[in-house]
Amino acid sequence: MGDKVRLAVTGALAGAVNGCFGGGGGMVMAPLLQGWCRRETKRALATCVAAILPLCVVSAAVYALQGGFPWGEAAPYLIGGAVGGAVGGRLFPAVAAKWLKRLFAAFLLYGAWRYLR
Repeated sequence: MGDKVRLAVTGALAGAVNGCFGGGGGMVMAPLLQGWCRRETKRALATCVAAILPLCVVSAAVYALQGGFPWGEAAPYLIGGAVGGAVGGRLFPAVAAKWLKRLFAAFLLYGAWRYLR
């Protein structure tokens, strides 16, 4: 299977997860980009950030058109997310790929534990 097909399938899976669950596409995309698409860790994680924004915009638009987007509730998340994203983006170059993988895995495990409780 060609690289472009793998990337397209990875994007489709991330988009489907994002649409079904209201987020989380990057949690699918990052491991697939690293393992299946053979991208270096930092490149894969940075690609997720670039790809997830449009996926989230599309998902939010679909929710909004269906009347299910709580604008008032989302505002604090958006503000906090923007601040956190700026801080994380500044820290990203300084953190070793090994630690990024470990932190990402820890967040995945924590999220899985919370959902399974």
